[in-house]
Amino acid sequence: MAEFHGQLALSAEARDGRTVLAAQSFRAPFHLSKPYWDVESSTLLVQVVNPTAGILAGDRLESEITVGAGACLLVTTPAASRVFKMREGAAECRQRFTVARGGWLEVMPEPLVPHRGCRYRQIMSIEVEPGGELFFADLLMPGRVAHAEAWVWDALCLEVDVRLGGERVLRERLHHSGEELRALAAFMGSGAGACFGNAVLIAETSNDDPDWREAIHALHGDGLWVGVSRLRKGGWSLKFVAMDGVRLRRALQETRRVLAACFPRLACDPRKL
Repeated sequence: MAEFHGQLALSAEARDGRTVLAAQSFRAPFHLSKPYWDVESSTLLVQVVNPTAGILAGDRLESEITVGAGACLLVTTPAASRVFKMREGAAECRQRFTVARGGWLEVMPEPLVPHRGCRYRQIMSIEVEPGGELFFADLLMPGRVAHAEAWVWDALCLEVDVRLGGERVLRERLHHSGEELRALAAFMGSGAGACFGNAVLIAETSNDDPDWREAIHALHGDGLWVGVSRLRKGGWSLKFVAMDGVRLRRALQETRRVLAACFPRLACDPRKL
C-alpha cells in the first residue's frame, strides 16, 4: 500500500488592502482550491482538499500556515477527514500555525472521523504574536455510526499547544480509547453518536462584556453541552459535546455567528467556495 508523506505550506501577506498567498506549496494528498476573497469580512478564504480516500497506515502529513501582519486568512476543508483501518503501522499529522501582530487566522476543518481499527496521532502547534488573533475549531466524530463503527478505533491521540508571545497559554492532550470516550458520552446522556468539539479564540481585545459568553452558554440544551473558559492569558477555550454531527455543526455555526459581533472576521462564510 502506498504511503503519503504529504506537505502543505501557506504564507499569507497583506498587499494593497487585501490578503494574498505570498507563498504556497503542497504535495499529495494535499491540494488547494482557488482562493476566494470575501469582501464583507476582508478575509481570504482557502480550501484544503484531500483528493484521496482519506488517511491510511504509514501516512505522514505536515502543514505549516503563516499569517503576516495585517493579513486575514480562513482555512477550511470541504469534507470530513477519514482515518481508515490499519492492519499495521499508524498515521501522523503535524500542524503548525503562526500569526504575526495584526494578523488574523481562522482554521475550521470538517470533522475528523476515525474508522474501526485505526491508529492516528495529530499534533497541533500554534504561535501567536501579541496583537495577533486566531480562532480554530477541531471536531471529532465517533466513527461510522451507521456501520456500527462508533468508538472502535485502536489508538487516537490529539495534541494542542498554544503560545501567545512565546508564553504557553494552553496545552491539551486527548489520548483516550474509544471505550473511555463512549463512557463519557454515556455519562452525559449523549448516546452512541456523540460528537466532540474543541475551539480556541485568541484575541487582543480586552472586551469584558459577558454578552457573547452568555449567548454561547444559551446554546446549551437540546442534545448539546457547551462550556466556555478564559485562558490564563489572551483568549478563551470553548468545548462542545453534541448528540450527533448535525447538532455539533449547528453549534459551531451559531458560535461563529455570536462571536462575529465582537470579532468581525468570523462573519466570513466558509461555504462560499
